Amino acid sequence: MSAQKKALVCGAGGFIGSHLVRRLKREGFWVRGVDLKSPEFSETAADDFIIGDLRDQAVCRSVVDLPFDEVYQLAADMGGAGYIFTGNHDADVMHNSATINLNVLDLAHKVGVKKIFYSSSACMYPAYNQEDPDNPKCSEDSAYPAAPDSEYGWEKLFSERLYLAYQRNYGVNVKVARYHNIFGPEGTWRGGKEKAPAAMCRKVAEAKDGGVIEVWGDGKQTRSFLYIDECLEAMRRFMDSDFSGPINIGSEEMISINGLAEMVIGLSGKSITINNIPGPTGVRGRNSDNDLIRQKLGWSPEQPLRVGIEKTFQWINAQVQAQSLVEA
Repeated sequence: MSAQKKALVCGAGGFIGSHLVRRLKREGFWVRGVDLKSPEFSETAADDFIIGDLRDQAVCRSVVDLPFDEVYQLAADMGGAGYIFTGNHDADVMHNSATINLNVLDLAHKVGVKKIFYSSSACMYPAYNQEDPDNPKCSEDSAYPAAPDSEYGWEKLFSERLYLAYQRNYGVNVKVARYHNIFGPEGTWRGGKEKAPAAMCRKVAEAKDGGVIEVWGDGKQTRSFLYIDECLEAMRRFMDSDFSGPINIGSEEMISINGLAEMVIGLSGKSITINNIPGPTGVRGRNSDNDLIRQKLGWSPEQPLRVGIEKTFQWINAQVQAQSLVEA
């Protein structure tokens, strides 16, 4: 019988990380998770969960201390548009995320980790290719000349290059994926770091029938969103492949932000009006280009956006109802 595979998930207290731990456990891995915090909405499924700061090299050494079969480096300082695009957090975002990547990757190399996954972001794509909301260009080969729309995106681009340099110079088996707006239940839904699907679900859940919700910008800016279970499937296929990336993990089902709001309103059964107000919006258009991942991994999302949004709305609606009972 072969030895049980060991995986390390950095950022295991976060949204994608906590879901990934559960998936890896179902597949039979022994899993260590590490994060500044435990998962917010459910108990971790990890065999070993360490509360620790990966910016601290001593903590890193205690966590990355054996040649794991797989390491997933998801830990980062991040949030939605309200966090990333105001500019108020730029120094922290760059310093914290870069420090974590420098620490984790170097130790993974030194202890002989078999392969390491890095979660980059569509935010590293050039802003000049995303000015038309109807025709954004986000193919993997469009990354250069570089011009990300945020310091968050610049850090992601630097770290992509860092991982690929370790592969070239030291033979580390790296997997670089560019996420396109992953969403689903048990993700941040309030407090300023939530992303658009969760924010929309919260606003609609909190609004009264006949009420109004506020949407940042003119609402014509476009995005695509990928449900968490689809993301995990793509990640696992990528890790089992011979390809290193970078590769997009996202959906090609583009929708305007007002369209997203209207979808959630429709699912709620309420009559709600959208009020577009000034606010941080990021690029005008962004959509995943899945040609490469179809070619390399034979992967495409299996369900339409509406299915995942419905599940997410039901979960956030329950959170809002529970919160209102607490506050009553």
